[in-house]
Amino acid sequence: QVQLVESGGGLVQPGGSLRLSCAASGSISNFSEMRWYRQAPGKQRELVAHMLSGGSANYADSVKGRFTISRDNANNMVYLQMNSLKPEDTAVYYCNIDVILSGQLYPRAYWGQGTQVTVSS
Repeated sequence: QVQLVESGGGLVQPGGSLRLSCAASGSISNFSEMRWYRQAPGKQRELVAHMLSGGSANYADSVKGRFTISRDNANNMVYLQMNSLKPEDTAVYYCNIDVILSGQLYPRAYWGQGTQVTVSS
């Protein structure tokens, strides 16, 4: 029904920037809430950024002021702009979107497959 595909990960030096993209496809009417998570080796999955349906956003303290979540309604895209990257940002990043399907009233959560971000010199 709905597929989420992340892209934009890669290897970047400390202090660098990356923009992650999450493309949603399928019978989509709208997004409700959108989130980016990350999971580093040996650690639990961590909520990094969360955008509510009204457009306000919340961030983990560890990324506040450096990461920005945004959306493109027309193209069913969600982004995570990551600046001033640190080695501790290294992780697999996942998008998670509450999607309202065409003809439906309530959202359903979908996950992408993840994209690797490695911050290293």
